[in-house]
Amino acid sequence: MDSALVDQKASAVSPPKDLESGPNISSFRLDNGLEVVVIPDHRAPVVTHMVWYRNGSADDPPGKSGIAHFLEHLMFKGTAAHPQGEFSKVIAELGGQENAFTGNDYTAYFQRVAKQHLPVMMAFEADRMTGLQLTDEVVAPERDVVLEERRMHCDADPGAQLGEAMQAALFTHHPYGTPIIGWAHEIEGLSRADALAYYQRFYTPQNAVLIVAGDVEPEEVRRLAEETYGKIKPLGETPQRRRPKEPPQLARRTVTVNDEKVEQPVWQRCYLTPSYRTAAPGEAEALEVLAHILGGGQTSLLYRILAVEERIAAAAGAQYMGTTLDDTRFFLYALPAPGVTLEQLEQAVDRVLAQFLVDGIDEATLERAKTRLIADAVYAQDSQAMLARWYGASLSTGLTIDDVKQWPARIDAVGAAAVLDAAKKHLDRRKAVSGFLLPEEKAAA
Repeated sequence: MDSALVDQKASAVSPPKDLESGPNISSFRLDNGLEVVVIPDHRAPVVTHMVWYRNGSADDPPGKSGIAHFLEHLMFKGTAAHPQGEFSKVIAELGGQENAFTGNDYTAYFQRVAKQHLPVMMAFEADRMTGLQLTDEVVAPERDVVLEERRMHCDADPGAQLGEAMQAALFTHHPYGTPIIGWAHEIEGLSRADALAYYQRFYTPQNAVLIVAGDVEPEEVRRLAEETYGKIKPLGETPQRRRPKEPPQLARRTVTVNDEKVEQPVWQRCYLTPSYRTAAPGEAEALEVLAHILGGGQTSLLYRILAVEERIAAAAGAQYMGTTLDDTRFFLYALPAPGVTLEQLEQAVDRVLAQFLVDGIDEATLERAKTRLIADAVYAQDSQAMLARWYGASLSTGLTIDDVKQWPARIDAVGAAAVLDAAKKHLDRRKAVSGFLLPEEKAAA
């Protein structure tokens, strides 16, 4: 679901430094604990309706990896009031769209329909918040579907194999090291009882966030939410997320995957860094700017030096995954040009990083990076679905509405010294895993 940001030349007109000029976002909480966020957008008579649960793959019980994702599948299997397939059939007949997704820290369900159908979406979604019915006849075939999904998208994909191996090596103790879809041998053992136990623990209104974006008014949403979700009684206390903390890391690691299907070798590196929730004030924003300066498109430092000037890379980039509940990941990647080994490419990346720490950041580069990031945030307001995802993911990982609104201003406040300090502190090989994706090794003659 993640979209890549394409670096473009910064506009001569600076974008606004906050999102206050955007939608007049409001929020409230129902008596049963359900948090509701309303994002008005009156340009078209359409609404995006999303329910986010504050649980994801990192909340899977030990030995039950993949249960959050598996339950996401099972949530489409019907309730006593609405048998399997009815919800999806109604959405299709109304000309709407629906889907769901599971992350490390959340599970979300959404529909996009004409505004007059919002009450129907709320009624259906509220019903399956606590009314899910499962039988072994339904659970067993769906488990096979998930296993096939894993075989197709993970086991048969060398790039996915490398990603899983790198995450497992980076997070030696924290559950982020386990794939969202789960390990195959543990998926095979997931049962109806496992699914219902997980459902009854996390699928309760005080653990959920309802996001409604589109042609609506807050009072209208409040009335509809109270008529549907408001009737649901909480299931006990609010679930607590108790996750083990990753210990200090002192050893650089390298993971290699060789596979006959690999045509283009790839080099990657993943550093363990704080997220927006766990970082010191200003630190996550500095890492965001750092990622853009190093690898945010074709004007970035790594691309310009390795791909344009030295021509030893076909591509290079960076990404900071800041929206997580716990400590997170900072990625670097590069594709070698013909005749260049991954070892040579890695040495070149480290050389560029070392020189970057010596040379520092000129003011024009810093301002260009910040302007681009702020512009992307402003342009995101053009999509009600993107705004719904942005706020849902943030609220599900311990952030607030104000955190999202003030993000551009905090990015604008980042100075060159803060970016360099973040690089020196966090781009430490002892806190990183390097990954090599290579063709199958040829047997010795």
